[in-house]
Amino acid sequence: MDSVFNELYQKYHHDVFQFLFYMVRNREQAEDLVQEVYIRVFKSYDRFEGKSSEKTWLFSIARNVAIDFFRKQKGWKERILEKFDWSDNQVKDDHPIPEEITVQREEVQWVYKCLENCTVDQRAVIILRYIHDLSIAETAQALGWTESKVKTTQHRSLKVLKRQMETLFEKEGKNSEKVRVER
Repeated sequence: MDSVFNELYQKYHHDVFQFLFYMVRNREQAEDLVQEVYIRVFKSYDRFEGKSSEKTWLFSIARNVAIDFFRKQKGWKERILEKFDWSDNQVKDDHPIPEEITVQREEVQWVYKCLENCTVDQRAVIILRYIHDLSIAETAQALGWTESKVKTTQHRSLKVLKRQMETLFEKEGKNSEKVRVER
């Protein structure tokens, strides 16, 4: 069990931390919640049936840990909305030129800022689908939803993002014809 646990930790702890950090927006709290995830993994690994990938199973546990955290908070619904800061995302590209990096960072920051107008469920879908690159089926398993609900939630969140980005572009004086939000 120790070698399996260590392998799971080495393979996925960064992804789990990143997911929880996006959810709670506090590094120390995210680190504590990662520990809670792996405590739950250690206690329940013998019940893991293998119906989903280990990564999907870990995200499911991480989501439940985050929900438990928010439930324990006073006024947790309001605090959830305050817990997202999308401005610290790092743009990853193998060989971008400096101008591309500047444009990409600005666009990514706009997307993350606009995500503040999505519901928590919509944000969770966007984080799992686009940041962690899970499939619709994996996202459904991680969230305990049907694939149909994931598709619907993703569709709605993309509509919200597009509408918010168009508004933001108008405020910034940019050409809103460039706004394309798709998978």
